[in-house]
Amino acid sequence: MIKLSVAIITYNEENNIGRCISSVKEIADEILIVDSFSTDKTEEISLSLGCRFIKNPFLGHIEQKNFALTHSIYDYVLSLDADEALSPELLQEIKKAKSHFEYDGYIFNRLTNYNGFWVKHSGWYPDKKLRLVKKSQARWGGVNPHDILQMINPNKKLGFLQGDLLHYSYDSIAAHVNQTDKFTTIAAKAAFLNGKKSSLFKIFTRPFIKFVRDYFFKRGFLDGRYGFIICCINSLYALLKYSKLYELQKGKNI
Repeated sequence: MIKLSVAIITYNEENNIGRCISSVKEIADEILIVDSFSTDKTEEISLSLGCRFIKNPFLGHIEQKNFALTHSIYDYVLSLDADEALSPELLQEIKKAKSHFEYDGYIFNRLTNYNGFWVKHSGWYPDKKLRLVKKSQARWGGVNPHDILQMINPNKKLGFLQGDLLHYSYDSIAAHVNQTDKFTTIAAKAAFLNGKKSSLFKIFTRPFIKFVRDYFFKRGFLDGRYGFIICCINSLYALLKYSKLYELQKGKNI
């Protein structure tokens, strides 16, 4: 059977890391934790569960995940965030694929838990993710903080696995709003450095378009109260990102 590394990046993830590690122990031949100097019990928990633990300064989500990918021992790597875990069905699917690994990469759906509620619409599901790859054929890209694992071989072969990657996202609405504020600052700065432009037109229209798409076309209304809240905060994300980018264009700090 082909050996598999599981790579996880962490920073103060004592509330999540045990669940994540436990969900992959049955299939992992190595669990690598790349930590950006946590001050909680992340290291203690990880070492107690038999993980290899490396500390590395955090330069960005993309940079940290590429560091983890390249420092994994085995050719095939499953990349996870600390607040994610494999569903039992996905675990069994990866176990079967591991017997021969006929593809360069594998895609599966991610299902998000929001304050105890599983979100099935609102633009959040099915959230297809490429996370299991032959590491020589893939690199993390995208724009921070929204990293994307991408295949670098144009002749790549991709497979799809049943089951869900379970994402335990926000345990409160306040946590979602706070993260939105943090991530939009990172996204606006990255967009500014890449020469992207905002405008008053974008500030006024993009939040409205985002809400309509997620709540109506992506059927967020089927997620009830939390669907409405999620779609409103998704809209807020667009408002803050383009507003902060506009401030940067005017020479102001954000």
